[in-house]
Order: sequence, then C-alpha cells, then structure tokens
Amino acid sequence: MEAPEVSADGRPRVAVLGPGGIGGLLAALHAREGHDVVCIARPSTAAHIDQHGIEVRSPRFGDFTVPVRATTRLETPVDVCYVAVKATMLDDAIDGLPAAAVGEGLVVPFLNGIDHVAWLRERYPADQVVAGTIRIEAARVAPGVIEQPSWFAVVELANGPADPGRVAALGDWLTGLGMDVQVRDDELRMLWSKLAVLAPIALLGTHENAPMGEVRERRLDDFTAVALEIAAAAKAADGVELDALMPIKILEGAGPTMRSSMQRDAEAGNPLELDAIGSTILRAAARGGIEAPVTARLVAEIEARTVRS
Repeated sequence: MEAPEVSADGRPRVAVLGPGGIGGLLAALHAREGHDVVCIARPSTAAHIDQHGIEVRSPRFGDFTVPVRATTRLETPVDVCYVAVKATMLDDAIDGLPAAAVGEGLVVPFLNGIDHVAWLRERYPADQVVAGTIRIEAARVAPGVIEQPSWFAVVELANGPADPGRVAALGDWLTGLGMDVQVRDDELRMLWSKLAVLAPIALLGTHENAPMGEVRERRLDDFTAVALEIAAAAKAADGVELDALMPIKILEGAGPTMRSSMQRDAEAGNPLELDAIGSTILRAAARGGIEAPVTARLVAEIEARTVRS
C-alpha cells in the first residue's frame, strides 16, 4: 500500500482550510499526534490560532489544547489538505490553497452537497481530489475553541480517480485520530447518501424554525416528501439507488432538541448553505427530467425569508 508522502522527518504534513468546528477539530487531533499541521484561515483567525493554538472540548476525544501553526495562504507542499469551509465560503477561501503549494498532496473536501467535488477537480489534479463526508457534531464556540459534544464521529472516503492505496492510507491516519472510517467504492452514492439524510433535516428544521422533535410532530409529511424527492432525483440524474425511508428512520431516532447547522446559521443571521443543500437537489431533478415540488417550495421560501431579513 502506497501511503501519502510525509515530510523529511517522517511526520505527515497536514493542511486545514477553514479551522471551524470540523476543520479545527481535525487540525487539533492531527497536531496532538505530532503531525506537521498548518491551518489556513482569515487573518484574525490565523493570528489567534498561531498564538494560542486550538482548544478541544469533547467527551470522545478528551479536553486538550495543542499548539498549531496558522497562516492565510499555504506556501509549502503538504501530504493532505482538508477543505472544511462552509460551501458559501469556498469560492473565496480557495485562493489560500494554490495548486502549486499543495504539490502532490491529496485534497479532501468535507463540505455539504455534491457539486463541490467536480468544482475542485477543475482547480486541482482530479486524481488528488478525494471525495469525503463526515458525520460529526462539532462547532467553533470561540476563536480557536472547538466543542464536540456527542460521541459519533464517522468519516467516509471514496475511491474515485485517486490511487486507492493513498486513500486507504489516509483512512488509516484518520482512524489513528480516533475517527470511525469507512472507504467506499462509489463516491456518488456516498455523497448522495449523506445529502439524503442532511437535506430534509436542514430544510425542514430551518423552514419550521424548530428542533427535530417539533418537526417530527408537525412536518412529517413534508419531511417524507423531501426524502422521496431526493431519492428520485439521485436515481434520475446519477443512477444512484437510495433507501428513501432511511432519513425518516433517522428522524424518528433523532434527539428532540437536535438542530441542523443551517438552522443555527439562520438563527445567527449567517449565510445559508441553501444552494449546496437544497438547490443541488433541484439541479439534479432537472437533469433527470423530473420535478421536486416540495423541495422547490421550501428552498424558495427559505431564500425569500433570508432576503427579507
């Protein structure tokens, strides 16, 4: 198995674009293992992390603080770079990650949606971009401070055009950090499977402005309709077969106070990942020649509400 290359002293070289909840946690876990880590962030965030490091509060990974280098632009080659910015910030943030600096390193996006993988492959060699998903509850509660309050932390990587040996080795690194890791053979199915669960929760929670317990009581019909529309769009556009009932089963088991990150962004007045989470479904439905009326209504009403505010 060919591992991702490492620095001259044998340490993995890791970059994290966007040290928020997910990116900051990954950076801190790698740094705790002694890996050579650098975060790429906006000037104020980079300065804070460079001076104070990253603090993690987590029942799964423990409470710790670790020093981490940070900058506004990657300057030297790395073995892997995690792209962990919000989808709404990707276009601007990617300037901090020039292809020449990345070198032959893997570029692993942990973003919501599907379209970002092809977008990144237009900017980096296709065989260096590894599609990934992460299911974890993590939030930046202050500059350089990450809270990860629950026990689940699941990473999926897909064997696309990248060397399978490098993908497997990356999975081993992430397993060593304490993540539950699975490597998939079908990247489109992997991405659609995550979106199928995420989108109904995000759209209905944000539209209803309520936690999942209340969505379960008041909006189950709309939730079910969106889940069915996503499954139909995935099949029509990309030939991906999904279990349309899986999102409903997850809703049934969700904690009553659970809220999606998009809902939290709406409450805070932040830009919403509505295009990546909602409009992606509508574009796929259009490609497949079908309609997704409930999803379209929710996207349009959330967008109108956001514009008015």
